Amino acid sequence: MSAALNRIWGLMYRHLALYRGSWPRLLELAYWPILQMCIWGFTASFLASRMSAGAAELAGAALLGGVLLWEVTLRSQMGLSISFLEEMWSRNLGHIFVSPLRPYEMIAALIGMSVIRMLIGVIPAILLAWAFYAFNLFAVGPVLVLFFANLMIFGWAIALSVVSLVLRHGAGAEPLAWGVLFGLAPFSAVFYPVSVLPMAVRWIAWILPTSHVFEGMRGMLLDQTLLWGQLAAAFGLNLVWLFGAVLLFNWQFRQARLSGALVSMGE
Repeated sequence: MSAALNRIWGLMYRHLALYRGSWPRLLELAYWPILQMCIWGFTASFLASRMSAGAAELAGAALLGGVLLWEVTLRSQMGLSISFLEEMWSRNLGHIFVSPLRPYEMIAALIGMSVIRMLIGVIPAILLAWAFYAFNLFAVGPVLVLFFANLMIFGWAIALSVVSLVLRHGAGAEPLAWGVLFGLAPFSAVFYPVSVLPMAVRWIAWILPTSHVFEGMRGMLLDQTLLWGQLAAAFGLNLVWLFGAVLLFNWQFRQARLSGALVSMGE
């Protein structure tokens, strides 16, 4: 077990060393979450100027809470995907798997980097939302940890699916690392309840763990009611999504190893 942990830490340390020596990389991690927070914060401020005090507070909570939690999903997904792509761009995949590193150890290391990247990106945005707009996401309480966990797990599931497609299709699938989650955002009920979606597409929302998390978030922020059923549904769906993503990754990894793509990928 200690040898496996050492290998996982070794791969994580390689990525951490890149950030230690490059402040632009660190700045980029926090740049987009803070930018999104500011845009939606200004939008909430504009709406507040046209609404009653109570309605404005609810609108601000829904918009800022939505964008901050959505960044948890997005940064978790991109943290894992980009860390893998960096190995591919540096043509390091072949070297990694000549070593004793096992595929599940690489995934564990990339998940670890995903958590670090997400925290570096999202925590400053949460604190600035508190300072600029008096919106305290931590006021949700300990259940915020459960929201974060669900959103991160879904981000990892999507990232593993993207990595699988990159293993299968090479560089042609790389843009999915940046765009795939944005295609799911309209069905994730980030800023509005699922009930506003057309009936024909609501089933898409209900099979996404994210929609249950955001419904639960609004219940806490707007009504101070914790919807345990939504959280339970999110965890259950996350297990299904993650299990499917792991199976897909294992299949595509074996195919890439047999075809020699791990050595040539990135060329």
